[in-house]
Amino acid sequence: MKKDIVWRLLRRNLSIWQTAGYALANFAGLAIVMCAVKFYCDVRSGNDGDDPYVTRDYLVISKSVGTIGGLLGNDNSFSPEDIAELSGQPWCKRIGAFTSADFNVSASLAMGGRGLSTNLFLESVPDEFFDVKPSQWSFTPGQDTTVPIILSKDYLTLYNYGFAASAGLPQISESVVSMVPIRLSVSGNGKQLWLRGKVVGFSSRLNTIAVPTDFITWANSEFGEGNPANPGRLILETTSPGNPDVDKFLADHKYEVAGDKGASGKAAYFLSVTTAVVAGIGIVICLLAFAILMLSIWLLLQKNRDKLHSLMLLGYTPAAIRRYYFVIVGGVNLLIFIAATAVTLCVAPLWRVPLEAIGLDGASSLTAIAVGAAVTVAVTAINFSAIAKKVRSAFPG
Repeated sequence: MKKDIVWRLLRRNLSIWQTAGYALANFAGLAIVMCAVKFYCDVRSGNDGDDPYVTRDYLVISKSVGTIGGLLGNDNSFSPEDIAELSGQPWCKRIGAFTSADFNVSASLAMGGRGLSTNLFLESVPDEFFDVKPSQWSFTPGQDTTVPIILSKDYLTLYNYGFAASAGLPQISESVVSMVPIRLSVSGNGKQLWLRGKVVGFSSRLNTIAVPTDFITWANSEFGEGNPANPGRLILETTSPGNPDVDKFLADHKYEVAGDKGASGKAAYFLSVTTAVVAGIGIVICLLAFAILMLSIWLLLQKNRDKLHSLMLLGYTPAAIRRYYFVIVGGVNLLIFIAATAVTLCVAPLWRVPLEAIGLDGASSLTAIAVGAAVTVAVTAINFSAIAKKVRSAFPG
């Protein structure tokens, strides 16, 4: 009976239009936030194998080589102080150093009935900076006689469409290159050693001929000439690709960025800013919806203050009164979340086709749904807190 009294009081005095206005505004804001998150995740998904978008978080930098400095043989390597300064930047997540071979390396192989021989340069990079993770990526000095190699995909393209075409050699695929036997001559410090080389992967991120760090460290100690060990190139993982602060720092220190990673990073930064703006608009709409709801509840409480006071005299507690408001607001917010999720899932296919045309497969909708759920829970919690405060104020003493 008591429950019927309170429900009748709420139904008679609760404004349907105000509640509908809150629901509509909150739905619009939540749908905008979820669609923005979904679009951002889809664009950022990429194909990890081809690494078209992941690379924009990584920058390979080196010091500029001046005309006079180059002729005089000035040192353009990064000192420990340079690396420490880079590490201290707020946009720098971590740094990896390219360790160059301090010895002579030559490679020979037979292809198409012809023998090829060339001098090589080898470098190593910390494993966490590779975009490929081959299973054979290891070298144990004194035990292994095969050196695993990761090549830049650009080198294979240059061979197929440059050297092979002009020299009358066959074009080869990545799988074929992995089967080609390579003989490596490692020499220096009065020593020479023949090893086998095997290409185990191709990198879109790193423009180098990479070998395991264990091999470079061992070979430099055995065959190295004792040259300075400071790295000439660094790879940075940034927390905000395309951030203008990154460009300013690199320009001020005359550091150069390899390839077009800076340009793609700016596109990623623009995408991040755009998504943040759109999501921010959605959040503002949600806050306005919250204001509408609270105004409606405040007016309702003011209008029925005497009746609520009478209910208190009849034995009702603030907890009993606000419970009914909680049921109404919680139910409305749940319906809003379900409707916003449905809209997000229906709208996402509209941009899926254009994204698939540029090689983006799209991401799972779980992230957008999780964000929507988090926003709904946060808004509901704020609603409940404000309602409890308003109801308490209507029950003096």
